[in-house]
Amino acid sequence: MSRPKLQDVAAHAGVSVTTVSRVLNNRGYLSDDIRRRVDDAVTALGYRPNEIARSLIGQRSTLVGLIVPTVADPFFGELATHVEGALAESGYKMLLCDCHDTPEREERYLDLLQGNRVDGIISSTHNRDVAGYGRADLPIVAIDRRLSEGIPTVHSDNRTGGLLAAEHLISRGSRSPVHITATDHPGNARAAAYREVMDRHGLEPRVMAYGYDTPVDRRRAAIETWLTLNPADGVFASDDLTALMALDWARKTGRRVPDDLRIVGYDGAAALRMAVPGLTTVRQPIERMAARAVDLLRARMADATLTEVEEEPLPVELLQGWTS
Repeated sequence: MSRPKLQDVAAHAGVSVTTVSRVLNNRGYLSDDIRRRVDDAVTALGYRPNEIARSLIGQRSTLVGLIVPTVADPFFGELATHVEGALAESGYKMLLCDCHDTPEREERYLDLLQGNRVDGIISSTHNRDVAGYGRADLPIVAIDRRLSEGIPTVHSDNRTGGLLAAEHLISRGSRSPVHITATDHPGNARAAAYREVMDRHGLEPRVMAYGYDTPVDRRRAAIETWLTLNPADGVFASDDLTALMALDWARKTGRRVPDDLRIVGYDGAAALRMAVPGLTTVRQPIERMAARAVDLLRARMADATLTEVEEEPLPVELLQGWTS
């Protein structure tokens, strides 16, 4: 009979593997009922934590690497803050790696982190052609990206977010809203949701993809040129910085917002909402995403046999402001 795994305990107790990990590591508030169910499952199955890993505890670095596309984006800056906080609560320190949206730099950081024997990696990058993740020999958790087979992904409900944004623009009177995103591919749930709503209302979907590695100045110029050549009465931007570029273009060209152009962004990072409180945006639960990623990484560091790779998406909400 095979040795019981962490996911076996979770299934027996009727909870997630991250909850089991939190009970075993006594981290955070959990109800007495949940603790009892996990304890009963551990006893019933005869589960034992990975003793080899525990014997090497003195050799652990207590370092975790976080790889992001750019800390200049408020979303990733806030994400890094919350990941660092959640790691600190667990006795870990964070190494922040800004790959500047380039796959070559991301590969180098991945090699660097493994070479320095970090205990695990959390990655929230955009590049789709980084092969190193599939060869990595340490626990990795992804945030909002599918990195490689067997690497778990923590994400918010991007499909619902896309539906909320597109339906909101149409409900406010837009009949030719466009979607501006970094890349347009089958895995882009926000773009797919936008197309779904447009088809439902018998409207023509139009998507502009500017490319993740496009420098900010060229990105702004490309967006302004595209909006000038493609008349629209609404913009659904895949992030709040892009929404602000659309807002600035409207100001430059004399278009009134929201009378002539309605704008909805995405992410809802706290710093940007303070700077532009009137921006309509879909807010992601950034702190919860960070905490869940850390919990899942700690579970994988405690049990290398863990195979759960998909978590339920976290809810998003539409925050309406004067831009729509």
